[in-house]
Parts: sequence; structure tokens; C-alpha cells
Amino acid sequence: MAKDQLQVLNALDVAKTQWYHFTAIIIAGMGFFTDAYDLFCISLVTKLLGRIYYHHEGAAKPGSLPPSVSAAVNGVAFVGTLTGQLFFGWLGDKMGRKRVYGMTLMVMVLCSVASGLSFGHTPKSVMATLCFFRFWLGFGIGGDYPLSATIMSEYANKKTRGAFIAAVFAMQGFGILAGGMVAIIVSAAFKAKYPAPTYEENPLASTIPEADFVWRIILMFGALPALLTYYWRLKMPETARYTALVAKNAKQAASDMAKVMQVDVEAEQEKVDEITERDKSFGLFSKEFLLRHGFHLLGTTSTWFLLDIAFYSQNLFQKDIFTAIGWIPNAKTMNAIEEVYRIARAQTLIALCSTVPGYWFTVAFIDIIGRFAIQLMGFFFMTVFMFALAIPYHHWTLKENRIGFVIMYSLTFFFANFGPNATTFVVPAEIFPARLRSTCHGISAASGKLGAMVGAFGFLYAAQSQDKTKTDAGYPAGIGMRNSLIVLGCINFLGLVCTFLVPESKGKSLEEMSGENENEAGTSEEAELGSNNRTLPV
Repeated sequence: MAKDQLQVLNALDVAKTQWYHFTAIIIAGMGFFTDAYDLFCISLVTKLLGRIYYHHEGAAKPGSLPPSVSAAVNGVAFVGTLTGQLFFGWLGDKMGRKRVYGMTLMVMVLCSVASGLSFGHTPKSVMATLCFFRFWLGFGIGGDYPLSATIMSEYANKKTRGAFIAAVFAMQGFGILAGGMVAIIVSAAFKAKYPAPTYEENPLASTIPEADFVWRIILMFGALPALLTYYWRLKMPETARYTALVAKNAKQAASDMAKVMQVDVEAEQEKVDEITERDKSFGLFSKEFLLRHGFHLLGTTSTWFLLDIAFYSQNLFQKDIFTAIGWIPNAKTMNAIEEVYRIARAQTLIALCSTVPGYWFTVAFIDIIGRFAIQLMGFFFMTVFMFALAIPYHHWTLKENRIGFVIMYSLTFFFANFGPNATTFVVPAEIFPARLRSTCHGISAASGKLGAMVGAFGFLYAAQSQDKTKTDAGYPAGIGMRNSLIVLGCINFLGLVCTFLVPESKGKSLEEMSGENENEAGTSEEAELGSNNRTLPV
């Protein structure tokens, strides 16, 4: 195989883990840190937005966002993300990873700040501007998915590639954690400076005027980490695989990688031309692509879609589950800032105990036991724990069993992250040809976001009590929490079945996985014979 491979790509594949690998993880990972922070911090402040902008005089319960507004605020960033994944994924293959990379970050920074500055005289206008900026924030975040994964996979060596891509994704865990911690610090500071009575004692005074700053500060803080890495993103050279295999400039690829790896790499323009000549470029919608990678794309899109239905329905509505089991007291027994503080504390605890460790377990084991095994195991345990929560659901709601519920719930999260949540991100960056890699990753990720929308919106309505008198204001009766959990369990099982469509890429080079070293006859051995058995200096 190495006989037919470009020396610059071979050098990347066999390179020892070096400092540039870690800087690439940090630079790419900071985008994900911001992504997770921005997407999840909104769930911390939705109840506060309800109290500030939808307070009804004389109501027994604090104001809450009407269903349509809640769905828009929570979901508009997902719509933006889906659009961004498809658009920037395609652009990353057309213009190059590096040129598009700085763009996505700038969009994220500007829109993070702008969403905190949402303006208007009426609740409707504030929510409309917030939704507008969060759509574009999502658009920037969406671009980060295919670009970060592709850049990391093309920079990494084949022995630890899985761990590097997973480490970029694992920065999401820290983003969720940071979202919770920032909310805790901001709400604690405001709580100490502006004490307020509970809603029961004084409905109007329980939401202080300064509460309007709390959610804005929390949302705007997301711009900071992204801004810090902007300069380093611009300095990153284009990946050698893109330069050599797509832009077909062997000299540039060799000089870029020589600088990065501090080794001399020979430019082999004839070999680039030869590979290009032999590898008749089939497009995404060609029969050739369908035969070679059709099932792969079906596998990556379906597993990511099914995973995100379960993952996002849990994550966005954590606070409702906490309230249901009594971790967060009844809304009317707290003032507005206290409620933000309690929700943030519960979410941070879950992140600390299960979300963050799950990501890093994947990083540690992905190159040892492989992507396929981790994804299969993750879906299996998610199915088991979902049913274990759902079937005796009444048992878990009793006061003495609450801790057990939280442990089971945390384990579901742990196996989502030490499982399909990480592997669905890693695999699409490894198994497609360089010229379509970013596009295919974008399509897979967009399919995941479609699942997130189904999970987030479907769950909003489905988890409502079957008893119409117990539903949240403005919602119709749903199927109840127990039945919702049963449905999620079935979805996880489907994910397990679809995992069998996805190939294992552990320990193989990207060209081996995508078939870019093969000639039209299809085997690399024939390709080697066809290239006069020229050996490469390694």
C-alpha cells in the first residue's frame, strides 16, 4: 500500500505524536467548546426568559414561554446548525478547509455577542431578534462540525487518529460544563447583590429588573473562547491531503507539512498527477459513489439521526426531569435568579459526573477497541438504561428512589458519550474520499441535527402529562414521561441495528478507507503493479 502512497501522506500516517497534534486539538476543539456552550446554555435561561417576558398578573405559577416561543428559542439554533453543516461542508471541499475555517469562527463570535444584545420594546420583538441571531450563531456552529473533524482526521497519524478526532469532540463536554459554571457564578453574584422574595411571597418583586442582564451575560460569554483561538486558526496551514489530492499541488503540500512536522518531505508532483489520472473523479450523486460509499453514507446518517433524537431530548429537557423527581423545588417557591442557579447546579453536576468522563473514555479506548465496538456497546447500554428507567417509572418518582433515578439517568448519558455520540462524529471524517470528505461529514452531521430537532420538539409535546390538567401552560396532553422514555429506548435499539452499516476504520490510513489508492480495476495490488512498482523513500 505504501508503495502507491504519496510520501507526504505516508509521513503524516506514520508520524509520532507531536506538539502540532495537540495544538490542532486545542484550535479545533475550542470551536466545539463554544458550540456546546452556545447550544446548551439556552436551556439554562429559558425559564428566566419566561418569568421576565411572560409574567401574568395574579397567576398562581411564574410566567413561562408559550410552547411556540419555547420551541423557536430552543430550536432555531438547530435549524441554523443544520444549514451551516451542509453549506460549509460543501464549501470546505470546494475552497479548502483552512479558508473556510476562520469564517465559521467569526460568525460564531459575532452572533454570540449579538444574541446577548437582543433588543425590542415588546416580548415578541426581543424573542424575534434573539431567534434571528441564534439562527446565524447555529449557522457558524454548523460549519465547525465537518471542518474540525476533517482537519483533525487529515492531520492525524493512523495509529491515534480516532483519539485525536474524539478529543476535539470531547471539548463539547467542557463547553457544557462551562455553560453551567458561568450560569452558577453569574446567578450567585446577582443573587447576593439583589436579594428578592420568592414568587409565592411577591410575584412581581421575585423577578428583579436586573435579571434581564443575567441571561444576556450568560449568552454573550460564549464568544470569549472562540475569539481567543481565531488568530491560531488563521495561522494553520491547509491540510496536506486537501492540497495534494484535491488542489493537486504536491509542492505546496510538502512544504506545508515540512514546516509543521519539522522534517523534509519530497514533493512528488508526477505521483499526484498519476493518482489523479487513475482516480477518475466521481461525484457525490454518481453511480460509482453509490456503489462504493452508498451504504456507508446511509450508516453514518441514520446512526447520527437516531442518536441525536435520544441525546438532545434528554439534554434540553434535563431541567424538567429534575423538577419531576424533585431535585429542583417548585418554581413558585423560588425567585427568578434562584431558579437559574438551581437548574445550572443540577446540569453541571450531571455534566461533571457523566457527560465529561464519557467523552474521555472514548478518547482513551477508540484506537484500542475500535469505533464499531464502542458504538454498538453505547447504543446497547442506552437502550437497556432507557427501558430500566421507563418500565418501573413510578418507582423512580418516589422520594426514596430519586438518587437511583439520577444514577441511571447519568449512566445513559455516560454511554451516549462513551458510545455513539463520539463515534458518529469520528467515522464520517475517515471513510470518504478527500474531495467529498467534508461534504459527507456535513450531510451526516445535518442528519444528526434533524434528529435533534425531532428529539427537542417532539419531546416538548410528548413528555406532557396525559392528564390535561397537569400539562404546562399552553400545551396539549402528551403521552407522558414514561411512554416518552419507552419510545426513546426503541430509537436507541434502532441505532444499534443501523451501526452494522458502518465500516471499522481503526488503524487504517484514510486513503485505504476511501479507496483513493485503488485503480479502476479496484484493488491496490493492481494499482501497485500499474505504477511500475516504484518504492517510496520513507
